[in-house]
Amino acid sequence: MSRELKVGIIGLGYVGLPVALGFAKHFSGTIAFDLKKDRIESLKSGTDSNGDLEDSEFNGLDIKFTSNEADLKGCNFFVVAVPTPIDCDKRPDLRALVSASETVGRVIQANSIIVYESTVYPGVTEDICGPAIEKVSGLKRSKDFFLGYSPERINPGDREHTLERIIKVVSGENEETLDVVAKAYGRIVKAGVFKAKSIKVAEAAKVIENTQRDLNIALMNELSIIFDKMNISTNDVLEAAGTKWNFLKFSPGLVGGHCIGVDPYYLTTKAEQLGYHPQVILAGRRINDEMGFHIAKRAIKLMTNTGIKVAGSRIGVLGITFKENVADMRNSRVPDIIKELREFGAEVLIHDPLVKSHELEEEYHLSTVDFSQLVDLDAIILAVSHDEYKKLNTETLEKILKPKAVVIDVKSILDKASIGSKFSYWSL
Repeated sequence: MSRELKVGIIGLGYVGLPVALGFAKHFSGTIAFDLKKDRIESLKSGTDSNGDLEDSEFNGLDIKFTSNEADLKGCNFFVVAVPTPIDCDKRPDLRALVSASETVGRVIQANSIIVYESTVYPGVTEDICGPAIEKVSGLKRSKDFFLGYSPERINPGDREHTLERIIKVVSGENEETLDVVAKAYGRIVKAGVFKAKSIKVAEAAKVIENTQRDLNIALMNELSIIFDKMNISTNDVLEAAGTKWNFLKFSPGLVGGHCIGVDPYYLTTKAEQLGYHPQVILAGRRINDEMGFHIAKRAIKLMTNTGIKVAGSRIGVLGITFKENVADMRNSRVPDIIKELREFGAEVLIHDPLVKSHELEEEYHLSTVDFSQLVDLDAIILAVSHDEYKKLNTETLEKILKPKAVVIDVKSILDKASIGSKFSYWSL
């Protein structure tokens, strides 16, 4: 394993692409592989169709984008960064991970290292991915190839906490593998690396990072429900409590995406396999999974209380991605709001400046409208706090809303004092 590394990246989504570009800056001839041919064509032209990276970040790199797995032959250091979602029963869906491992198995050469970045529960890398490679390749793990794990920590849409600026946790199945993995990532991550004690420790560290955040947001969401019943502003409460030095500054909101809304289920599934039924983690998940329905019902109640008939009403929903300023719609909770409103007979008009209409149709069988079509609305729900929506003011709302309309400001991005004097205003 002392030879020069030839790097191959498998999976070029929100995680894999920055990793591929990062390695390409320091390892010439990096191979970047993805099954989606349209994605590859976009990347070959130097454009990230997800809109997460600037075109300039592709300049001057010795990297080959390909959907032909044969191009991975000759690589001896693989990084697997494919999605690990959950299925309809909220159980880990490892099909993409196993498929990527089989791809490695078909092209791998002896003495190679395979590092996984996909979020999993402890044991997946060694107990599932390793055997998948062995079965296809005919090679033996720990003899002919070696495993590592380095959990992704990229935050989509975050220009500050990028790959190079976040401490990278690394692990390997033995000391020699760990040393190679640490040195490889150490070349691209300026913040440095942290050597985990084992692959399972690294896997567990990743899954609890998002579980902890999920639980903190769940607490805020539950508090917002309680304070709403008390007619107290949650924001006002958090502002007051936040003056204490050790108060954790989380806020209520919709929790979706491919990490926080998914990863806790990986941990709880493994726990249940071991005979333990998690209570706190699953309670937090239930609260966060139900927030979309809670917001919709609150909107319906407010409309009814102000004399607006929900059936036949026109309601605008601003934002459908899982978080602000990203185009990713995976596991978004906004469709829950839309579904509930439509069941009450409302006409829902969806707008999101970052979403491609055909992708929304494929993902949720929904469609968007131009902002100009948002007129004569009985209510509007600011579901995602994209920067574009932060510019909304009373004058704009008066043009698109009927008098005495309802404004649901999920993340409290509007000027409550001015908006609330014109319309029926509510926020989490």
